[in-house]
Amino acid sequence: MTFAKLSSKQKQLFRWCYGHAYRAVICDGAVRSGKTVCMIAAFILWAMHEFDGATFGICGKTVRSTERNIIMPLQSIADITAYFKLTYTRSINLLTVEGNGRKNHFYVFGGKDESSYMLIQGITLSGVLFDEAALMPRSFVEQAITRTLSVENAKLWFNCNPEHQFHWFYKEWICKAKERNALHLHFLMSDNPTLTPEQLAHAEKNFSGVFHDRYIKGLWCNAEGLIYRAFANNTADYLLDAPPDDILFANIGFDFGGNGSAHAGICTGFSRSLQRVVVLEEYYRKEVISPSVLEQDILAFIRRCQKQYRVYNAYFDSAEQVLIKGVTAAAVKARVPINIHNAKKSGILGRIRLTDHLLSQHRFFVMKHCRHLIEAMQTAVWDSKQITKDVRLDDGNYNIDSLDAMEYSIEPYMQDLVETGGMKQS
Repeated sequence: MTFAKLSSKQKQLFRWCYGHAYRAVICDGAVRSGKTVCMIAAFILWAMHEFDGATFGICGKTVRSTERNIIMPLQSIADITAYFKLTYTRSINLLTVEGNGRKNHFYVFGGKDESSYMLIQGITLSGVLFDEAALMPRSFVEQAITRTLSVENAKLWFNCNPEHQFHWFYKEWICKAKERNALHLHFLMSDNPTLTPEQLAHAEKNFSGVFHDRYIKGLWCNAEGLIYRAFANNTADYLLDAPPDDILFANIGFDFGGNGSAHAGICTGFSRSLQRVVVLEEYYRKEVISPSVLEQDILAFIRRCQKQYRVYNAYFDSAEQVLIKGVTAAAVKARVPINIHNAKKSGILGRIRLTDHLLSQHRFFVMKHCRHLIEAMQTAVWDSKQITKDVRLDDGNYNIDSLDAMEYSIEPYMQDLVETGGMKQS
């Protein structure tokens, strides 16, 4: 990878750090706008030009995501590797950069929750790069910033995609950029000169609704109204009378009911190369039933799915371990060949974003007879009372159970589905 052509904003990103006009840079806006890769390169070039024998921080949501989003791309940038030797020691999360008679160290930190600030205490840093700053807890970001206060000419590098307009980072850094002595660069996809008109058009199709406003338009805005607006407004476009011929295998996801919610099961099929996701069968039962009846219902649902499709794995709501053990024992006793797992239960917003991505690319379909899931997707809404975070409304009036079950069935392949569809956020 080389920087043969740069936009005016990308050039600003490379130049801002050489001088004392600003202490920090904030790059927010659309995905695929070229802000992250330029920030990675500029950060290393600045550090190696200004310091020798210094220590820096590279922060992301998790260490592994930071390795994937920062360290690996950095190692492929020819403009960096031509001048510097990069050595990454994964066991201690340390990147060492050597060249031009200088050597600096870059520790990778993950800011995944409120306790993460303790990971970065006690270290002195000459600069910090925050990748996806809006996804990190405020306590972690502020602790990392304090680690730079004793170093003259230390600088802060922030990049992120927009979240809601009440997000702490938006209010405290973007809205106060001037008083914090920070350069704010707002990126759109048009600021990435490497994208062709065809690629820009393709990227536009990756999102809809609030995700389109944030990741394509680069707006900090609240989630409101229907979640799956594209599905609700054009339901017929996503329904099938018969299953496709190219379904290779299927997963089952199951959400246990209680306190007025329903037991829900979804069987989801995957086509070759994960190009399409199709909801094939569903189970839904809201009345109170005994564990033994539920076990027999689940086994009957698994058998029904296995008669038609290659179903090897089922993912159950991990909050109900006693019920899962009962189903597992019943399956063994009845000789039903199924591998039973705890559902990953990743963040709900990430699961919603994946489904929106698949819908936007017209890669998600539902068999017409799966009426409970169809209705659930037509009616799911954002919780309007939650103005400081994105929350799916779950007040007993909406069928969240079928949505959870569907998400459990596809989330084992979340990263693969994203990569297949080209949803790269940068």
